[in-house]
Amino acid sequence: MIFEEYEVGKITEGLPLEITIGVIENKTFDAVLDYIAPKGNAENGAIQFEIKGTMKKHDSVFIRAGLSANASIILARADSVLTLKEALVQFDDKTKKPYVEIEKGDQKFERKDIELGISDGIYVEVKSGIDPEDKIKVWNEVKDDEEEAK
Repeated sequence: MIFEEYEVGKITEGLPLEITIGVIENKTFDAVLDYIAPKGNAENGAIQFEIKGTMKKHDSVFIRAGLSANASIILARADSVLTLKEALVQFDDKTKKPYVEIEKGDQKFERKDIELGISDGIYVEVKSGIDPEDKIKVWNEVKDDEEEAK
């Protein structure tokens, strides 16, 4: 595996990896990051570092050598938590604190300050401020091509 220079400072040996193998659908495999090259190599103007991981053996699945695979490095994990799409989170202009708007009736919304946790870049953990049944105001909905043409 290859890792970009600007990202290599975020990882350390021993971090968990999640491996997906293209020909094995709907299954992930656990692994551990066990090597980060001490020196990067210049590749098309960017410095890249080789990294290696060891996958835990699975007796129930036969994995052939040479299959293509992708690895995700798990920097943080939160299970069974309330999440919402990052695009729904707004930030106060003055305080820079996050909030959402909750539907309180027909086209009536109330601002709710929220506390955020970890994010995967698409979804973000909400530690406090809203409940799972709250209806969040959607901003900047993407319109389909027909609506935009009108």
